[in-house]
Amino acid sequence: MKMTGKVLKYGDHVDTDVIIPARYLNTSSRTELAAHCMEDLDKSFVTRVKTGDIIVAGQNFGCGSSREHAPIAIQASGISLVIAKSFARIFYRNAINIGLAIVECPEAAEDLAEGDQVEADLDSGIIRNLTAGAEYHTAPFPPFIQQIIQNGGLVASIANGSLK
Repeated sequence: MKMTGKVLKYGDHVDTDVIIPARYLNTSSRTELAAHCMEDLDKSFVTRVKTGDIIVAGQNFGCGSSREHAPIAIQASGISLVIAKSFARIFYRNAINIGLAIVECPEAAEDLAEGDQVEADLDSGIIRNLTAGAEYHTAPFPPFIQQIIQNGGLVASIANGSLK
């Protein structure tokens, strides 16, 4: 499983309230959630994000309220991967459940800069900064998590019988 995209970089403690503000939680429309993703943190996000882009952030990404809307908004906006120093536990599980790839790699999260072009091979756990020529290592996803992400989430994996 490989992803290549441009970095959109954020700091520490990006909470679910700024990923998708509470005023938009009355919808389950992926399009509507994507249209308001990061709105209270970065008003330019929705105009800058392109399919395949990668969010890079600091510590405790996804902290705050436990809302599945947050990873859905990120995924629906076109983000293929989130790399952070660390994730809030519930956000991590919600992201995997909906099929959003996320990895903890403190060194990459520290070094990668806004606009860098990144290639991530989640099978091997290698992240490459194609702009700067640097390489970082993280634990590869276990096969069952790779399968969940490739299937589009936990529910889809169970529905198609691929998880036993």
